[in-house]
Amino acid sequence: MTDSNRSAAASALLADAGSGAPSGAVRKDRAGLSPPWPDQRTPPANAPRRARGPLYAALDLGTNNCRLLIARPHERGFRVLDGFTRIVRLGEGVSVTGRLSDAAMERTMEALRQCRNKLRDHQPIRMRLIATEACRTADNGLAFLERVKTELGLNLEIVDRRTEAELAVTGCADLIDGQTQGALMFDIGGGSSELAWLDFRGGRPRLQGRMSASIRSWQSLPVGVVSIAEKFGGVDVTREVFEAMVSHVAAHLRQFRGREKLRQMISNHPVHLIGTSGTVTTLAGLHLGLERYERQKVDGLWMRRDQVDETMRALLSMSFERRVAHPCIGRDRADLVLPGCAIFEAIRREWPTEKVRVADRGLREGILISLMDADRAQKRPNRYPRRQGNGQ
Repeated sequence: MTDSNRSAAASALLADAGSGAPSGAVRKDRAGLSPPWPDQRTPPANAPRRARGPLYAALDLGTNNCRLLIARPHERGFRVLDGFTRIVRLGEGVSVTGRLSDAAMERTMEALRQCRNKLRDHQPIRMRLIATEACRTADNGLAFLERVKTELGLNLEIVDRRTEAELAVTGCADLIDGQTQGALMFDIGGGSSELAWLDFRGGRPRLQGRMSASIRSWQSLPVGVVSIAEKFGGVDVTREVFEAMVSHVAAHLRQFRGREKLRQMISNHPVHLIGTSGTVTTLAGLHLGLERYERQKVDGLWMRRDQVDETMRALLSMSFERRVAHPCIGRDRADLVLPGCAIFEAIRREWPTEKVRVADRGLREGILISLMDADRAQKRPNRYPRRQGNGQ
């Protein structure tokens, strides 16, 4: 993806194990920039980590969550070595005040400090750190990221909405049914929700990192679980309140370019939904009756339309206290899960399909795949080397 190529050099850290640099020396990355921390380790002569391949990192700072993944390329994908996730609610109140609150910024700084420590310990050779809707829309979003850079040495970039949709598609690409003619991917966030219509009737990319080339139409909705909860409430959600949420989201979906053509495609060709968000994974956990959330059982799960209907009905009948007590929801998500369901329900009603695939993955995975694919392409030998001498 062009975005990953464009920013890779600026956010790369090159480890110098075995380079002869003294312990504590500040290294230079490919852009000639010094990393924000000195290397305090003395690397052994035979560094086993280097022998197993380089490390990559991806950080996604959203409206609701702060997430980090550190991974190593493995076969055609990657193997996760370390990660971090925390609900920080950075965008809390932004839809009302237009600004990030002091309390939200302090929560987020503490989470980013934990991420900084993990990055310093693992020292990835390439990383991309992104911020999304909360920092895009808040009046003080850029100022906050300058503070993060100054105090923690982390240089986060604010990505645009199209890039966000493309990264989500890349992260979820291997969960798309190989026999389908198309898919509608949706990523329900805290402050915005991204949709991407993938059309494979003209062929399907062979590489996961190129899947975004099949996007026929996309849309970023200015609604997410946090903004919906702040507008309609998320604690006591009656059927009437829920329907008002759905109608609010549906009004935005009418602006989707190719809306009717996507409906026609769903009627005439095999198409499925693929959802990546805490909303969809929570519904999957409830459907499976899990006593605690288990990613390996949720990621990649297929749910039929009637199963989604039944699970949503059960969730709507729960009191707030029951949602808090449920192990797959908890206090941090109890007031956000029904606003998320309303966004999902609006999408389902607009483009009804027989099944949805659940993805417990998204932007971070998309970043990692993009960075690794870019490096693989650079290392791939030229099949047709230029001839030398006399222009022949």
